[in-house]
Amino acid sequence: MKSKAVPRFACLSQITILPTMSSQADSAEQNVNNLRELLEQRAEALTDKPFLFSEVDGRVFTYTEFNSAVNRAAFMLASHEVKKGDVVSLLMPNGAEYIIAYFACWKRGALAGPVNSLLKEHETAFVLKNSEAKTILVHSEFQERVESIRKQLPDLDSVIIFDDEAEATREFREEDPENGGQDVRALAPSIRRDDEAIIIYTSGTTGKPKGCLLTHGNVIANARQISRWLGFTENDRLLSVMPLFHMNAVSVTTMAALYAGGSTVISPKFSASRFWKIVSDYQVTSFGSVATMLSMLLSNYPNGVPEGFKTDQLRFAMCGSAPVPAEVLKRFEETFRCLVVEGYGLSESTCRSTFNPPDQRRRPGSCGMPIGNEMRVVDDDDREVPNGTLGEIVLRGENILKGYYKNPEATAIAFRNGWFHTGDIGYRDAEGFFYIVDRKSDMIIRAGENIYPREIDEVLYQHPAVAAAATIGVPDPLYGEEVAAFIVLKDGANPSEEELIAYCRERLADYKCPMTIRLVPEIPKGPTGKFLKRELAKQFAE
Repeated sequence: MKSKAVPRFACLSQITILPTMSSQADSAEQNVNNLRELLEQRAEALTDKPFLFSEVDGRVFTYTEFNSAVNRAAFMLASHEVKKGDVVSLLMPNGAEYIIAYFACWKRGALAGPVNSLLKEHETAFVLKNSEAKTILVHSEFQERVESIRKQLPDLDSVIIFDDEAEATREFREEDPENGGQDVRALAPSIRRDDEAIIIYTSGTTGKPKGCLLTHGNVIANARQISRWLGFTENDRLLSVMPLFHMNAVSVTTMAALYAGGSTVISPKFSASRFWKIVSDYQVTSFGSVATMLSMLLSNYPNGVPEGFKTDQLRFAMCGSAPVPAEVLKRFEETFRCLVVEGYGLSESTCRSTFNPPDQRRRPGSCGMPIGNEMRVVDDDDREVPNGTLGEIVLRGENILKGYYKNPEATAIAFRNGWFHTGDIGYRDAEGFFYIVDRKSDMIIRAGENIYPREIDEVLYQHPAVAAAATIGVPDPLYGEEVAAFIVLKDGANPSEEELIAYCRERLADYKCPMTIRLVPEIPKGPTGKFLKRELAKQFAE
């Protein structure tokens, strides 16, 4: 195994933002009213260019072939009487079928309702029932789960097995003789930009999950914002290893690729042992990631990219969902000679609201600058605060959700004073770069002092024995809350809890230092790699 024999960040010369398909796409987009038209426009312009690579089985769909597959799936939905405004739930593993399913819903004017495949039965039932899903496209591995809860779903009319799009849609053609020979566009009513395209449920860390309503305009806008900011072109191949039931994989590595006229490579899930082979085989230029994925690659390949893999074309890793510890970012870039471009966003902003510039201007530790929406930092009275002052991040723009489904109270609270309130605490510097400090709900208040767990995590990651760290607040009868840290050690490391606390005391104010450290084999994570701090709080209580 070896590192590439090139100067650090030599690849920066490849990242100049040039006018290519993206600039042409921006002009053409003015005539696009919805996602159906966006796909059809790209298919007409790019015909035989590969759009979708299915890594698990080697299938390749050109733009024309992908559009045809989507049309067949749209006819299939029509045969099940799916109409404009209906919700079609999607429960399947990452794959070509998932992306085809999204677009088939949009061709029909239906809402795609991705369902987190890691949910338990009662959680799945809540999402399907709350969204009033009329139809579900499901992979056979999840069929038993759906059948076990079907009696709880009075609105669910059809369960369609969608393991193989060719098999599931073989009786449907783009020109259906029984429909008078009309093409698939005749099956869908007029679809406007402000019509809903997706209903995606938040993680529900504070109560029941909420259904975010994203419009055709939201999705198109975010694809444009991401593609333009990162300079994607027809030559880019973006790797999707993040789950397609989250907006990261949908917006960043699928829709942005389509918007730019590039290609997407879909893989079932992240595998550190196979990662560099996929990047080499498919000549991947960028990939979506979270901090834990970068840490796993460092653990598996401490000496760099293995011998024999061609990765010179790799421009950068796009990282979001949670801030990357500074030490992890530094080591990843030095080890793999691959830039890490951090960004920030949430389901309610379709996906990304900010990115660092993909060049020398970027600032490690910052989530970057707004890529198209407006962004402010405000106090508890919604007054904008000066640069460098902590406050809540609020957003406004064409990528911000339409509202929460069947939840006008939550919508009104989130959109008070005309801005969407994220619940994230951060600040802006004098040059306009934003920094996310923590979730408002994660903030620890110890004896009246505000403590942000991320600051403590950053210190712990600098300890040579620490592989992962997550800090939480725990109840304390005297101070209200106390600081506790959960730590995973690197292989062979054996520091004591006292040593780790002393390390913190040398670098942090006393009131910020953990009073308790728990050494654990692993820290529970969600599907996007975020640490589940509520699970840690439960472990601590037990």
